[in-house]
Amino acid sequence: MKELTLKYGCNPNQKPSRIFMTEGELPIEVLNGKPGYINFLDAFNAYQLVSQLKEATGHAAAASFKHVSPAGAALGYHLTETEKQMYFVDAEKLSPIASAYARARGADRLCSYGDFVALSDTCDTDTANLLLNEVSDGIIAPDYTDEALEILKRKRKGGYNVIKIDENYKPKAIEQRDVFGVTFEQGYNDFKITRDLLNNIVTDNKNLTDEAALDMIVALITLKYTQSNSVCYVKNGQTIGVGAGQQSRIHCTRLAGSKADNWFLRQHPKVLGLQFVDGIRRPDRDNAIDLYISDEYEDILDDGVWENTFKVKPEVLTAEEKKAWISKNTGVTVGSDAFFPFGDNVERARKSGVEFIVQPGGSIRDDHVIMTANKYNMVMSFTGMRLFHH
Repeated sequence: MKELTLKYGCNPNQKPSRIFMTEGELPIEVLNGKPGYINFLDAFNAYQLVSQLKEATGHAAAASFKHVSPAGAALGYHLTETEKQMYFVDAEKLSPIASAYARARGADRLCSYGDFVALSDTCDTDTANLLLNEVSDGIIAPDYTDEALEILKRKRKGGYNVIKIDENYKPKAIEQRDVFGVTFEQGYNDFKITRDLLNNIVTDNKNLTDEAALDMIVALITLKYTQSNSVCYVKNGQTIGVGAGQQSRIHCTRLAGSKADNWFLRQHPKVLGLQFVDGIRRPDRDNAIDLYISDEYEDILDDGVWENTFKVKPEVLTAEEKKAWISKNTGVTVGSDAFFPFGDNVERARKSGVEFIVQPGGSIRDDHVIMTANKYNMVMSFTGMRLFHH
């Protein structure tokens, strides 16, 4: 198949719409549903991310995409009991690819609402069962087991979008796109992100652990497929905060840092101990948790906002408690798709437990950024490679 007609483009008024190949066949097969223009943009970006994570790390990988940027990406590490609870996983044990998706979705459950999923490996029954309980638009993977496909076909009244991609497909060396009737052309970004990229450690502390190096690779590959400007916080092979599409670097760092803080706050005993009313939907539970850990919750608690969500009135999680809990987060890695122009980015990252930094370097103020990192005994690597994605 060389062409697939779509219902419309980014918006309903943008017709006609299609995806097509000028040479060869499309590398995908739609197994269920009718994916749209934005679905395919998410699917192709997300699949590049997870396939490159798998290639670089050897681990199964998954991504949860929204509006052409990852809400979360993760490697398929075994879930802890705390992770199971905060990600609403009931299964005793999950396959590596299912664990990867649970962690990718759990990185930022609020932003993953209605996501497009990408898997590096065959979608199995464990992963399909997880997806069955989530609000999601579709999935792309190199293959599906028969049972997994049957489960996925039950989603969205049978309309769930399921795409199979040829894992051996290689894009052309030159890519093109039109903007305002003008054709842009550039070389496909086939830059490989490997451990060797991290060797230029510019700080006094040069103790880059294997675990942190792997997290740096996860951060950089995630940033490669995140709309710029972008900053990504990673811990234990999982993004915990992605700040995408901001005009200033510090706003990327703050946005991603606030998401990383929320991810860690979801592990607070008060949050894990929340008693929800019976039958509450997962999105409502996610929204309630997000509101509970926000600065606004204490102000509206007496308005009865809790009554339709919780069995008992929750005890407030105070600002002092939140600050104390966040201070316990350690060993976090932060990556940036372009250089940090000022040390304020390092200062903000430190507040979210960052001990390792990876960025291209090249700012006229690199000396100040390095000095700030040295002040906190951080490890910082300069890659020399910008990773803008537009």
